[in-house]
Amino acid sequence: YTRAEVARHRTPSDRVWVTYGAEVFDVTDFVELHPGGPDKILLAAGGALEPFWALYAVHSQPHVLELLRDYKVGELSPEDTAPPAGDTEDPFAGDPPRHPALRVNSLKPFNAEPPPELLTQSFLTPNELFFTRNHLPVPAVEPGSYRLRVEGPGGRVLSLSLAELRRRFPKHEVTATLQCAGNRRSEMSRVRPVKGLAWDIGAISTARWGGARLRDVLLAAGFGDKTGEDGEWHVCFEGLDVDASGTPYGASIPLKRALSAEAEVLLAYEMNGQELPRDHGFPVRVLVPGVVGARSVKWLRSVVVSPSESPSHWQQNDYKGFCPSVDWDSVDFRAAPAIQELPVQSAITEPRPGAAVPAGELTVKGYAWSGGGREVVRGSWARGWAGGKGEAIIPSFLLLFAASPPPGARLDIVCKAVDSSYNVQPDSVAPIWNLRGVLSNAWH
Repeated sequence: YTRAEVARHRTPSDRVWVTYGAEVFDVTDFVELHPGGPDKILLAAGGALEPFWALYAVHSQPHVLELLRDYKVGELSPEDTAPPAGDTEDPFAGDPPRHPALRVNSLKPFNAEPPPELLTQSFLTPNELFFTRNHLPVPAVEPGSYRLRVEGPGGRVLSLSLAELRRRFPKHEVTATLQCAGNRRSEMSRVRPVKGLAWDIGAISTARWGGARLRDVLLAAGFGDKTGEDGEWHVCFEGLDVDASGTPYGASIPLKRALSAEAEVLLAYEMNGQELPRDHGFPVRVLVPGVVGARSVKWLRSVVVSPSESPSHWQQNDYKGFCPSVDWDSVDFRAAPAIQELPVQSAITEPRPGAAVPAGELTVKGYAWSGGGREVVRGSWARGWAGGKGEAIIPSFLLLFAASPPPGARLDIVCKAVDSSYNVQPDSVAPIWNLRGVLSNAWH
């Protein structure tokens, strides 16, 4: 069979086919028997099992492969077992391979999110499933020749190789969540059209990051003396990713945050104990905990201490919020501050909207998070069905609660979260609608 023929078998009604190596299997009759649930095995439907099995070590046991062989229906055509040749004319041809479970919102540049049910499979998001937000082609960086340029007032410059960054500065680790400003944008577009990628609830992920504190690097370069003079200073970042004209992606944060020991801003070179994957900034990226992901610039080439914000398009004319009355005829991006800390957020990952659930006790999963290092102090799940209502108050996320709706009922589940500053999610989308569809954090 060709891979195209296998790809046509993605649902139980069309039969569920998968490949492993060069072999093809019809696993339709095993879907409901899958120990991880049918939803998990259906993520691989019509494609290869290897990327999914790599996430779960249990699949490497011999009896699992023996079980799979009972469902073999054929083999892949020889021409389909070789990787396709790349297009050298395509600026995105050098992009890295991606995990097939990711739900793609755009291919070029690549932007994708994990399925919600995998997002809450573990507290740390596996690197392969971490949401990807790229604005430009992924650069190919040779680590041996990489240099990071750190500049400041007075013409002072510090140039660091990757090895020097690792050797000269103590490694610091922080567990931090990154969220795209456009997370849950698809909900805003149902109120009125917005411009931007149609993210669902998966443009948020958590990892354990390792690297040098930006604070340590700036102090070593002699740039720690600008926090109190001449107004607010900034740290501007530029990446190695560039558009057709050679213009790089850029962004900035206040110098005060960069120098704060509590803020734990990193020049990160590790992600979940591994070197940064190419999609996530190899060899070095900025990691700004509690701040919109747009400021955590990837493939970092320069750090500049400046009296002004980054002049980059993405700092000056994007990633800003406006009131619902502002449209594209009246918008003035200079009138709004750049998004930095994000508001309190939560969402339900399981069950998914419209899902048919079994009778009896139901487990509900989700996430909650707030920007600026603010703790989530309260979460609530409201549940309702014909003939009855209820509410459960639960202290923290990941959250589970058990409900027992009557058979055949329509079940509505809503979640909201409150952070340590008593910020709370708004109850609906319309009052926070904005033309870019950012900061979408209504009750889910």
